[in-house]
Amino acid sequence: MRNLAELVCDRARRRPGARFGMAGGTTPTLGQAAGRALGAIGTLEEAGAGLGKRVTLIGTTSDAYLTAWLALVLAGAEAALVNPDYPDELLAEMLEQLSPDAVVWSGREASPAVATEAVHLDASGLDQGMLATAFDGTVLTDRATTGPDRLADAPGLGRDRFDVAGWMHTSGTTGVPKFCEQTHEYFLRLGRFIADSMCFSEADTVLAPLPMFHINPLGYGVIGGLTGGAEVLGLERFSASRFWPLVRDTEATVLILHAPPVEILKRATGAADAAGHRVSRMFFADPDFLETFGIPLGFSAYGSTEAGGLSHIWTWRRGERPDLAEGMSRYGGRARHEVQWRVNGTAEAGSGMTAGEIEVRADRPGVLFSGYRRADGLVQPFDGGGWFATGDLGRVDDSGNLVFIERASESIRVKGEFVPIGYVEQRFSSVEGISDVAVWRRGSELVDDEIVLYVVGDAIPTEAISAVSDELPIFMRPAAAARLAEIPRDSGVGKVRRRLLADATVLEWVNLSEASG
Repeated sequence: MRNLAELVCDRARRRPGARFGMAGGTTPTLGQAAGRALGAIGTLEEAGAGLGKRVTLIGTTSDAYLTAWLALVLAGAEAALVNPDYPDELLAEMLEQLSPDAVVWSGREASPAVATEAVHLDASGLDQGMLATAFDGTVLTDRATTGPDRLADAPGLGRDRFDVAGWMHTSGTTGVPKFCEQTHEYFLRLGRFIADSMCFSEADTVLAPLPMFHINPLGYGVIGGLTGGAEVLGLERFSASRFWPLVRDTEATVLILHAPPVEILKRATGAADAAGHRVSRMFFADPDFLETFGIPLGFSAYGSTEAGGLSHIWTWRRGERPDLAEGMSRYGGRARHEVQWRVNGTAEAGSGMTAGEIEVRADRPGVLFSGYRRADGLVQPFDGGGWFATGDLGRVDDSGNLVFIERASESIRVKGEFVPIGYVEQRFSSVEGISDVAVWRRGSELVDDEIVLYVVGDAIPTEAISAVSDELPIFMRPAAAARLAEIPRDSGVGKVRRRLLADATVLEWVNLSEASG
């Protein structure tokens, strides 16, 4: 196959009755979703969101969102998938680097402050065949659907394997989130690697209950599932109490998860809640989860959006408990067959190495991302030998396999989302009574972090901080504030030395969740 449109069309012809959409209720079939997507292609083209156009898709996970993504793929557009929880001003700053021709909104209020030169469309009703203009609601397509015999006419079938398929953005831990450019080859190879590694087949139903702008649910769940011929299901929102009944009702056989929902399910549910499920494999290996819920196989891995989506993977069986200080989930294992890797500049052969930065290199074009898309062009962060420095620390174990340790750069992850540190600091820097500010992390009750806001001033202006917090997405809100005499900074350029904050002398502490309550 040369492109994603070929993958979608082939699977829609072979298995038109396979479920493809949100779990629970009436889930659309792949044939229905593809038909509604095809019905919108003409309107997208007329609106300037068709073949070869840069289109930003901003929305919450839903049947309409997945149909919009299918429509952009079949239309041959280049789709940037963006976190809908980001505030308008951050979205506007990000999209200045991309300069999209169009913005498609789905389940999220459209903002005229974002990409002001672009066409704005509302795809919130596209699962019913309706596409409208975003600001005045003019209906452009109403209940449009096209039969499978028209799949061969999809403009996207003409895209080359090395054409841009779209972009996913980084977390923004070191600045404004950057757009990672991905080709059709990137997604096709990732989908095949996942489908082969996890043995997806037509007998499977893959449930990926995570936001689709992440590489895990879209790359592993949707594209991996389509590649393997499986049914593909998502969730509009995660609920621990409803999770296992939904898994049973849908007869899901594969789960695509990450750390936060795994920890929530371990704490909030038990073996009796999960009894009767058919899950045989899950992505994100946790020994207690596999044991408690009776899942035979778990997969740990290492990778990133930049590093091909996944560069390493390992299979664990229920009952196995590795002697790893880092834990089962951080065992990258063996490398993907088309990826070379090294730690600290030394090839993977050998063991007993100290921790160092993980670097990866592809042995053919299209395996890794192409680079970061900026307003002035594509930035390709590879050295002369094609190596990409991931910014992650790892080591080589006694078997010559990769163990991921932690991010080398400073990062905060809350509820599964990385926090754009610079943006959050900028929002609180304007609070009256604060002369200097920095944010850093502390451990939470789950596996992720909580944000601590460090401030310099005569007192902690709790009410003003709470007012700013209320304007931010939940995962960007500080859990506590600490007043310091000064923020530790580099003497040269004034950069915050975040790792010193946890040991700094605190003059005053405020638990912001209690203060706001």
